[in-house]
Amino acid sequence: MSTKKANRQTILEIFRAVEHRDEQSVFELCQPDVEFCWPPSLPYGGQTRGLTHGERRWRDTWIPLQPTEAQRRMDPRVVAAGDDEVVVLWMQRGVSPAGDRFEGEVLGLYRLKDSKLARAQMFYFDTAALVGFLAKANSAARQTDLAALQLPLME
Repeated sequence: MSTKKANRQTILEIFRAVEHRDEQSVFELCQPDVEFCWPPSLPYGGQTRGLTHGERRWRDTWIPLQPTEAQRRMDPRVVAAGDDEVVVLWMQRGVSPAGDRFEGEVLGLYRLKDSKLARAQMFYFDTAALVGFLAKANSAARQTDLAALQLPLME
């Protein structure tokens, strides 16, 4: 199998693992010091290294917003593949506690080293819409949490 084809296959396996919340497979398909680069305006934005750091991560934001398979589906499509990089167009989906929905395209540039993901940089097509959705979702989640705390007091 060519390097380009192997890289394409590895990246699509990572997407499948993320969609199925298979953290073990994600760990196995990434370098220990994998670097993630997200737009800085996002709650998980900036650059991070490794999968186990204590900073806010993509999964901390999105797992609560993707309760069903439909929201977890990313529909990755490889746009280009080279000897050490793969470009993928994928969809970010979510639903807030209040029922607001987000669906937006993302272009990811993925660098591989020794057949494992070494660097991922994501480019959202509409970061402003995403930031607005996440702010509303966070606000709705806080209101839901407060309502749950007040319920026992009302009984």
